[in-house]
Amino acid sequence: MQNNPMTDKEIMTDVLTSQKHITGTYSLFANECKNQELLNDMMCILNEEHTIQHNVFTEMEKRGWYAPPAAEQQKINEAKTKFEGISATL
Repeated sequence: MQNNPMTDKEIMTDVLTSQKHITGTYSLFANECKNQELLNDMMCILNEEHTIQHNVFTEMEKRGWYAPPAAEQQKINEAKTKFEGISATL
């Protein structure tokens, strides 16, 4: 049996993937909180988890291990127009 330990990049990728899942789960739970005190706690935890996710993302980006593609200007303009229209109706 061959023992191949995970590389630093594989570990960081696993951590980033886990953090994305964790923040999604906490967000869903926070959306369903009826009790204000519990909601406040969940939002605090969610913020902490997003900070961890961002720190991992930033470290991977610095090392050249994660580089999400830049958005096309046309897609940015479309999103901007869409959300400007939504905010105008509120």
